[in-house]
Amino acid sequence: MSTPLMHAIDSRSASALASGDLVPVQSEQIEMDDGGMRFRVLWVASLAAKDATAQVAIPGGPRDPNFNPFLNPDPALTVGPIGEHHTIILNKFPLTARHLVLARRVFAEQLEPLNLADFTALALVMTEAGGLGLYNGGTAAGASQRHKHLQWIPGTDEQANLRLYLPGLPQGAQPLEVARHPALPLQHCFVRIGEMQGAPVEQTATTLHQAFQVACSQLGLAPDTDGCLPACNLLVGDGWLLLIPRSQEMVEGISLSAICFGGALYLRQPEQMELVRREGPLKVLGAVGYPL
Repeated sequence: MSTPLMHAIDSRSASALASGDLVPVQSEQIEMDDGGMRFRVLWVASLAAKDATAQVAIPGGPRDPNFNPFLNPDPALTVGPIGEHHTIILNKFPLTARHLVLARRVFAEQLEPLNLADFTALALVMTEAGGLGLYNGGTAAGASQRHKHLQWIPGTDEQANLRLYLPGLPQGAQPLEVARHPALPLQHCFVRIGEMQGAPVEQTATTLHQAFQVACSQLGLAPDTDGCLPACNLLVGDGWLLLIPRSQEMVEGISLSAICFGGALYLRQPEQMELVRREGPLKVLGAVGYPL
């Protein structure tokens, strides 16, 4: 798909790739069927490289653990503003081409509830290009940065998506209708949002915000005294919003983030594939949430 936004993203990606600022994805994958759904399990070498980057020495000493790549983003990775409060940044370690970060221009905590401005930034991308919106709320949900941001990847059959769940969700569901998937072995909530690509941005953003609030209410997720939500993952795409409370980041050393609940489990070590094969993707995913 070639749109003005995608053209700008592709142009920045090409220059960042040529300069070495983007680390290309290198992966080996297998497919597994579980619960009537097909999952892709990938070993991605760039994830190990990402871990190593956080540990390498830089001039003046070790990297500051509080380093914030989104506050003053690398110009080589910066596409430009999106909406009034966000900036589009290329994910330095992309899990797919056009893997984007939609970061707040002014610092806000990642666990502050997503608001209308956040969903407006996401809607500006998704009404133009579809795809899958992602949010990792807190370290227990796989977030590597405290600076508030969402992520986006294109919507293709070769990437993570919510289409794998559609056969288990009610057909003809009305906007903001709530559902649960019979195969997901952990607390979660689907909310119907309808198709976004080609829809009005303001209407889409409002629907997304309302759906998020409905899901939070259904799951009992409320801000604490600091104004932060419990750890959770959010996925938006294929006509649905999915919210999942998280109890922990890892199972048997495997870090799981929102994208994994889209049917694509990204692993840092090839030997972790055997564990996922033995336990099954659904059991692995269920281990990082709360039991039903």
